[in-house]
Amino acid sequence: MPQQHFDTFVFDLDGTLLDTLADLTVLTNQVLREMGWPERTQDEILSYVGNGVRALMYKAVPDGTSPEDAERAMGRWSELFPTYPNDLTKPYPGITDMLRSLRERGCKVGVVSNKFDAGVQQIIGKCLPGLIDVAHGEAPDIPRKPDPTGVLRTISELGGVPERSVFVGDSPSDIKAGKNAGVATVAVEWGYHPVQDFAEAHPGFMVARPADVLGLAAS
Repeated sequence: MPQQHFDTFVFDLDGTLLDTLADLTVLTNQVLREMGWPERTQDEILSYVGNGVRALMYKAVPDGTSPEDAERAMGRWSELFPTYPNDLTKPYPGITDMLRSLRERGCKVGVVSNKFDAGVQQIIGKCLPGLIDVAHGEAPDIPRKPDPTGVLRTISELGGVPERSVFVGDSPSDIKAGKNAGVATVAVEWGYHPVQDFAEAHPGFMVARPADVLGLAAS
């Protein structure tokens, strides 16, 4: 761990703080069934996640599906999500303790996700209540990562500065977003991407357990 320590921590959501894969699979397959299309396995859904719901649905629909039908599927997914219970989604082991410890040390905690913004707010309220100070998902004024806009806006709203901030994620796109924002980057080993996927992204740090993030925090 570095001699320098940080006071502002911004996290990716799916695959970093929350294991959402089972619910993403159930909900996506419900839409595919309604549309009369074949369902996808959880491993297939895993290979589609990371770039937002639209990208997920466009990959999940059968080959040769028209853009209009893919967009209808995307619209149906968005309609269903607010009423879907997400009962299978849980924080990864050690996440809530890590977030509480960061806050006890006076660190500021935020989230930037490629999930649509309303979905981000809903699932954080359900699974991480009171643990996140600022959260943003994809919105008209916040493009998907690796664009750094969301990371920089979140740091600013938290009252932090890039020089004292880190971005923590489970994908190469997250590492690119952090680097584009000029902040330290942390890749987690427990998420949706194997360690070898980070070979070209060159994160500043790799952590094997949520508790390892605390080694970067100001005390």
